[in-house]
Parts: sequence; C-alpha cells; structure tokens
Amino acid sequence: SRTPAIALTANSARKMQRNNAGLFWPVLALVAAVDFGTKAIASTRLIPQGLPHTVYGEWIRFTLVHNPGAAFGLQMGNPQFSRWIFMVLTIVALVILGRLYVVTRAGDIVRTLSLALVCGGAMGTLIDRVRSTMGVVDFIDIGFGDSRWPTFNIADMAVSLGAFLLAWVLWGEDTAADR
Repeated sequence: SRTPAIALTANSARKMQRNNAGLFWPVLALVAAVDFGTKAIASTRLIPQGLPHTVYGEWIRFTLVHNPGAAFGLQMGNPQFSRWIFMVLTIVALVILGRLYVVTRAGDIVRTLSLALVCGGAMGTLIDRVRSTMGVVDFIDIGFGDSRWPTFNIADMAVSLGAFLLAWVLWGEDTAADR
C-alpha cells in the first residue's frame, strides 16, 4: 500500500498536469499537425528535391530536402543507423519532457508552452522517421546566395523555440532557488 506522502505527491502531480493540459495538449497537437501538413505539401509541391523555390528573393526559399540526420542536417554515421538512434533518442527525450510536464506547477504558462513546443516538434520529427527511410522532410531554406542556414522545418523551429524558452525558465527557477 502507498504511504500518504506518496499518494499526496502523485495526486498533486495529476492535479498540476490537468491544470496545464488546456495549453499543453492543444499546442503539442497543433505543432505536430502543422509540421505534418507542411511536410506533406512540401513533399508533393517542391519537386524535384533540391530545387529552390523563391518565396522572398534570395532570403527565403522553399527547397525540398530529406534529412536522415538530426535537426539542421547534423549527421551521425550511416543514415539507416542514424535513423534508429535518433528515433530512440527522441523517445527518451519525450519521456524526460513528459516527466518535466507532470511536475510543472499549475498555471506555469511559459514552462508548459515550452514543453509543448519541444514535444510537438519531437513528435513531428518522430513521425517522419517512422514513416520514411529517406529521412525527415526539411524545406525552409534561409540565407543569401551561397551563405545559407541548414534547411529546416516547422518541427525544428518549435523545438528550437521551446528549448530556448525551457532553458530560460529552468535558469530562472535555478536562480530563484539559489536566493
């Protein structure tokens, strides 16, 4: 049987999770859906792969690329080996992020939003890795001339923004704890 302290902690965690669910789950679902939808459009309309389509001069283009590596084209050896490694790492990250979500204080909007963005982006990337051996669909191409940022997608943007926000929140929590 559980001790009252453990039961209280588990009940508190469930209550916190429910209070943040109205923000967390819709943001996660929206990010994953927009990522999935934009990748589907890119895969059918931006053919052939590698051919830039101008959106705003040289600055913003859409260029279809299949990335077997990590975000922004980072590689880890053999593409098929990388695919499985990155799938496992994504699942581990989602479990860790899920635990952070469960212990998030009710009403902590920035922390909840940051976790939802990272989880939604991770889910979008995981869906791509499961669906295709070619790699994750990237298509947003920013830069000028030959000076270009690595091609990316909505999931990459959500993970980057969410990770920045989460680092900011955790740094703030750590600073407050030190006082």
